[in-house]
Amino acid sequence: MLQAATITFLEKLANNNNKTWFDKHRDDYQAAKEDYEAFVTEILAGLSATEPVFKEQQAKDCVFRIFRDVRFSKDKTPYKAHFGAFFSKGGRKYPGAGYYFHLEPGGKSFAGGGLWIPEAPLLKAVRQEIDYNFDEFKDITGAPKFKKMFKKIEGEQLKTLPQGYTADNPAIDYLKMKSFTVSCNVSDADITGKGVVKKAMDVFTTMRPFIDFLNRSLS
Repeated sequence: MLQAATITFLEKLANNNNKTWFDKHRDDYQAAKEDYEAFVTEILAGLSATEPVFKEQQAKDCVFRIFRDVRFSKDKTPYKAHFGAFFSKGGRKYPGAGYYFHLEPGGKSFAGGGLWIPEAPLLKAVRQEIDYNFDEFKDITGAPKFKKMFKKIEGEQLKTLPQGYTADNPAIDYLKMKSFTVSCNVSDADITGKGVVKKAMDVFTTMRPFIDFLNRSLS
C-alpha cells in the first residue's frame, strides 16, 4: 500500500520541476522514495514465492533514479515526475524481459513489462523465437485472461520487412516490432488502496509465460 503523501509529492514535482523547488522539498522526496521502495520490497516478496531468483534482490536493485539524464534530450527538466521499478533476473539493468511498475498521478500509473528496445542481437533472437514457435506465442498471448488484461502487445514497428522475413509470414506483424510490452492501468484510487500489491502481482502472474518466452532468447 502506497501513502497518499507520495502521490502528492509527485503531483507537486510535476508542477515544480526545478532544482530550487526540489532542494527545498528533499525531505518530502526522501519520504516518498522510501515509501515506494517499501512497496517494491513487497512486490519482490510476492515474486520470490514462485521465482526464487528474486529472493536475493532488494528494492535498490529494481528502482530507477528520479534524476533525468538531460544530456541528449530537448526536455531539460531535471527530474522524472514518476517512480519506476523493473523486476527481472538481473535487476533494473537486465537486458532481457521483466516486469515493470510505473507510479505517476493523474491516471498514468500502470503495471506491465516485457522487452523494451533490446539490442540488435537480442531483438534478432526474439524474432527467431517467435518465428520458430509462433503457435506457442499465440497460445500465450491469446489466453483468455491475458487478452482481457492486456488489450494488445505494444511496441514501435519497422516500416519495412525485417531482414530474412517475407510479408506472407503469419507472424510478420510481431516480427516487425522493435519492442514487446504489455501494460494494465492502475487508477489513482487503487494506488493508495490495500489491494495494490495484489493487483500488481495478478498482472505479473498473468504475464509470466510471456516474459519467460521472451527470455528464452537469452539462453
